[in-house]
Amino acid sequence: MQCTMCKKGETKGGKSTVTLTEGKFVIVFRNVPANVCRDCGEEYISEKSTKTLLETAKESLKRGTAVEVMDWEKIKEL
Repeated sequence: MQCTMCKKGETKGGKSTVTLTEGKFVIVFRNVPANVCRDCGEEYISEKSTKTLLETAKESLKRGTAVEVMDWEKIKEL
C-alpha cells in the first residue's frame, strides 16, 4: 500500500509500539503487527488489531491499572 502521509513510500509488514493514555492511565502495547512505510516510517495498524487494543485497554482501566506494558502475543492469549 502507498503511504498516505508521505505519498511516495510503500508499506511493508512490521511491528509497532502503541501507547494509549486516559487521564492518569498509560498503557503501552509492544510488538503490534503493523504496515510501516519504508520511506517515512509511518505505521498503519489494522482495524481488527485496533479494536483488540481498545478492548484490552478498557479492561485494564476497569482493573484500575495506572501503568501497564503488554506484548501483543500476550494479548492474543487472553
